[in-house]
Amino acid sequence: MSATLPSHESEAIAAAAERRWTWIVGAIIAVLILMMVVTGLHWATMPPSRVETVDVKTLHLRGEFIESNLGTAIEADGRVVVRLIAQQYSFEPQCIVVPADAPVTFRATATDAIHGFIIGRTNANTMVVPGFVATFTTSFRRTGEQLMPCHEYCGTGHEAMWARVQVLPQDEFMAKARPGERLSCVPR
Repeated sequence: MSATLPSHESEAIAAAAERRWTWIVGAIIAVLILMMVVTGLHWATMPPSRVETVDVKTLHLRGEFIESNLGTAIEADGRVVVRLIAQQYSFEPQCIVVPADAPVTFRATATDAIHGFIIGRTNANTMVVPGFVATFTTSFRRTGEQLMPCHEYCGTGHEAMWARVQVLPQDEFMAKARPGERLSCVPR
């Protein structure tokens, strides 16, 4: 024979188990909310360590983003670096030359509004915010020309804001590159 509990005792046990699960689930939810609040407050007071800023008022006059320093260059350490400025409604320089199958570091900033760009069918995609420097490194597998449109709405001329990226074979790029000079798609 099996021992059966009276109906009111089994209901009391079930109610106690439900109350226990309610407290456990409530505690889990409270811990998750507390973690979100603490993390949010911590990140709000401690910005990422790699934040670089520039003064948009003097951007063209001095520093890294003066006109003569824009475009593609081979740095002293051998890295290929592209510096560019986004402004309503253009990128400066309008045409960028990069080597294929080599790491290329992009450094970009904006002068007036939030802009962004994506380069053709690559993983190069970033937002460009006034006063901050966006930096990323990518490689281009295929040679040829790719479009680089602005993908953040920046005003009435947004649809005309684009540049070109010309990807050259590495040997051809190195033959054109000269230390201290900026490469351009425009023939001189």
